[in-house]
Order: sequence, then C-alpha cells, then structure tokens
Amino acid sequence: MSLSAKIAWDDTVLPFQLDASDIRGRVARLDGVLEQVLKQHDYPPVIEALVAEMALLTALIGQTMKLRWKLSLQVRGSGAARLIATDYYGPTDDGQPARIRAYASYDADRLDHDAEPFSHVGNGYFAILIDQGEGTAPYQGITPLAGGSLSACAQTYFAQSEQIPTRFALTYGRSQTPGEAAHWRAGGVMLQHMPKASPFATGDGGSGEQGLLEAVDLLSDDEGENWTRANVLLDTVDDLELIGPSVTPTDLLVRLFHEEGPRVYDAQPITFGCTCSEERVRQSLSIYSAKDIATMITDEGTVTADCQFCGAHYVFAPETLGFEAKDKRA
Repeated sequence: MSLSAKIAWDDTVLPFQLDASDIRGRVARLDGVLEQVLKQHDYPPVIEALVAEMALLTALIGQTMKLRWKLSLQVRGSGAARLIATDYYGPTDDGQPARIRAYASYDADRLDHDAEPFSHVGNGYFAILIDQGEGTAPYQGITPLAGGSLSACAQTYFAQSEQIPTRFALTYGRSQTPGEAAHWRAGGVMLQHMPKASPFATGDGGSGEQGLLEAVDLLSDDEGENWTRANVLLDTVDDLELIGPSVTPTDLLVRLFHEEGPRVYDAQPITFGCTCSEERVRQSLSIYSAKDIATMITDEGTVTADCQFCGAHYVFAPETLGFEAKDKRA
C-alpha cells in the first residue's frame, strides 16, 4: 500500500453492512489522533494501553450513533486504574471530522507494570452517556465490568443494556516503520446485529458472567447462525491486518467477508479535540459563592484550573468567579 493510501485511511472510521445478514459494522484506524490523546499526559505504559483501547472503542461506538453533540464512555473501577473517560463529539457539519478526547485517573503506587493492563481496573462499571445538547435529556446506561478487556465490557454493555449483539476485534500498541519514530497506533473492527423491535431475550438472565446477557441470548436460530458465521470470519483477522500499513480497510472487508456481501459507506474522519475554554470553566464555577471561591485561592492570589483532557491551564482573578462575580476579568 502506498504512503498516500496509508495516510488516507489513518484516523478514520469506515461504516459497512453485510448484505447477506442483518449485520452492520465499522473499521477504525487511529494514528495521529491516538498520539495526540496520549501525549497530553505522561501515562505509564499499562495506563496508555487502557486509554488507547478506550479511545478506539469510542471511535467505533461514536460513529454508530447519530449524535448531535457528545457521546461519553467511562470505566470506573476499584483497582489502580480508577477512571478511564473518553468523549466523542459528532461532526458539526457534513464532511467535518468527529473529535475525540480521553484521560485516565490512576494510583501510581498500586500499578504492577508487568501485569495485563485490564487487571488494574478491578471491580466496577462500564457506562455510556449520550448528550444530544440543549433541550434534550441526557441518557446514561451502566453495566458491571465483565470479561477480560475493555472491549469485552463494551460487548456486555450492548447485550445487557441495549440488547444489541455486538463484537469487537481490536489491536493497539506502539508501532514503528523504517525512518520513523515509534508511536501509538490502533485498529479494530466492530460488528453489530441490526436492532430488533422485540429482542429475543426472555428476561430470565443471560449466559454471561454474573448472569449478564450475551449475544447468543438475543438471537433466534437463523439469526444466531448468521452471527456465528460472521464472528468465525472475524476470528481469522490478525493484528497486522488491523493495525499495519499494508491492508486498507476496504481490502480487509473483502478478505474477511466477501461471501457476506460487504457494502461500504462514506468514511468518517476523526481528530483530537477538546471543548474546554475559559468561559466554560467560569460557567462551571458559577454555582459557588465568594466564600467558596476564597477557599480555592492559591498563594499567588489567583484561582487556577487545569483541563484533565488536554492539559490547558487557566488562571482567574477570584473576584471574577462565582455567582457573586464582578464584571471585570483577570
């Protein structure tokens, strides 16, 4: 594959449908976006891996939803990795890129740098939050953490909370090509059985961990055969096909699913983007009184705030903050 083709597919999500069955999907490649997400913080490698996986999941899931504003994914656990949070902002106009940002909160003293990244999460929950903007009620869905990876948790979420059979095949890591510095790169495929008006699940519990629903609990016999066949085909994919520069997403779909009649749609570009601003910080502090603001003043006589996603640093004059703020600005 030529360098121009590689660049064309980097930082994109390609939607597709398998015409031989009621299955839709996405192929994602993250390169520069992932580098920008991770360089905002000096994370240890095990935390970088969790953030990389979460960012890839966010790109795949976000593109499946007709968002007017924001999709958020959160994993909160009892382990050293306390929180992994990502945001996906839908394109503002046709042809514009979607935006992703991410961050993690962790206890450095509890990290085992030789252990699998997911082992640092512990017990907790996986959540998806959808905010369609002003005038709409935010949606939140939560399921317990289950499985041995963040992608397994996402699969459980869709089966349990949305009753949509979903499968992810992901890979991510530091990549290096001749003449280039090593950098983070990720790629993956998402499959989803098309939603049904009346899910097949009976409500008697599922076959998954902790009795949670899985894909097989949601499908009739014929649907189950189609789903199993598509998953068997996806099982043949290797990491280099997902992440490497030699196979385009369209060629990958033909290689995996040519007998299923893959149909592709317009690719969605992805970029790093943060929505923080001085005005947004002021607004978040507008609920506090002057007395509350006084407790936030630094030794330099200012109030400061840092964006957890992009690291932006804001400095304010205390008298300009809170619901008793004066008109003057710092």
